[in-house]
Amino acid sequence: MAPMRTSAAEKAHVTNYDIAPGVSAALKNFVLPEKLGFGLVAAPVMFSAEWADGAWGRGRLIPYGPIEMLPGARALQYGELVFEGLKAYRVGAAEPNLFRAGENYKRLARSAQRLSMSPVPEALFFEAIGAVVGSCHRLIPRESGRSLYLRPFLCGTEAGYLLRNSTTFRFMVIANPVEIYSSGPMRVAIERDDVRAAVGGVGTAKASANYAASLRASNAAVARGLTVALWLDARDQRYIQELSGMNIFAVIDGELHTPALDGAILPGITRDSLITLARSLGFKVHERQMDLNELLAQISSGRCSEVFACGTAAILSPIGLMSDKDQREYVPARIDVVAATLREALLAIQERRAPDPFGWTRAVSPLAI
Repeated sequence: MAPMRTSAAEKAHVTNYDIAPGVSAALKNFVLPEKLGFGLVAAPVMFSAEWADGAWGRGRLIPYGPIEMLPGARALQYGELVFEGLKAYRVGAAEPNLFRAGENYKRLARSAQRLSMSPVPEALFFEAIGAVVGSCHRLIPRESGRSLYLRPFLCGTEAGYLLRNSTTFRFMVIANPVEIYSSGPMRVAIERDDVRAAVGGVGTAKASANYAASLRASNAAVARGLTVALWLDARDQRYIQELSGMNIFAVIDGELHTPALDGAILPGITRDSLITLARSLGFKVHERQMDLNELLAQISSGRCSEVFACGTAAILSPIGLMSDKDQREYVPARIDVVAATLREALLAIQERRAPDPFGWTRAVSPLAI
């Protein structure tokens, strides 16, 4: 593919990827709406690079819009797609910053490996993130709780029905200015029938199929007036794994407990950050196998005083109620107490409003395009 032509001004700012015609106009004409939601507003540009003939081609920064893909592409036919989710902030400093983006890269690489996909080189990953964040730096909200959500993804583009990997891939980064994903305390439906993931499957990979498998239970939860489903282990349907898209914590006897990574639970970066942060703040944190029925009894007795979930979208979201299959409801004595403390401490680091003793933040240079 021949390189796209760029202006002299654009070449002065970019040397490792091409800028498509229309990028400057797309950025100039974009107006940040007052109401953002989560994933509802698309940033005006995106990054794309393609793998073919055993090598990655030169990346391109292009206006946001539809992409062409063959109907028989393995991403569409066999779910050959893995992705990540991370945020860029611009609150406590003039230049944007990322939070633990290196961990997102590592997880994307592990996810690709699990699906036997051609991995994205680390340099290309950060080139793409830097291009999108750097070019959109003026569009990143400055208010606390708002950010630029980034969705890097890798998909198989070769058409065909043979059960093998694609020989061509596309890596893209799209972005959305967002607010914290929150609708108040969550009402959780305990899922005792369907299974999201089993040990040895793709539960530890951030693969599109993982999320598709959770939709039926999530829809059933919403139909009952609840928020989200809580998943149990595939073998015994007894031990807590995670919510659809979020890890879970419980405050028991004043200490934090979370399910140990068991080969089916997605290793959340927010989860890992909270464990480190909570211990630094003096909390005892236990990563262990958690029996659901035991937790419900602890909520009823008051030993478990609070339950909350965590993930990139919501950071920390309190759980106000857990509803079992028999419609019995379990309500923690407290809502958003420990969670609120941890959420503010973590968000302050993410937004660079507080010192970062862990070296988690990473600045991104603005680009004048």
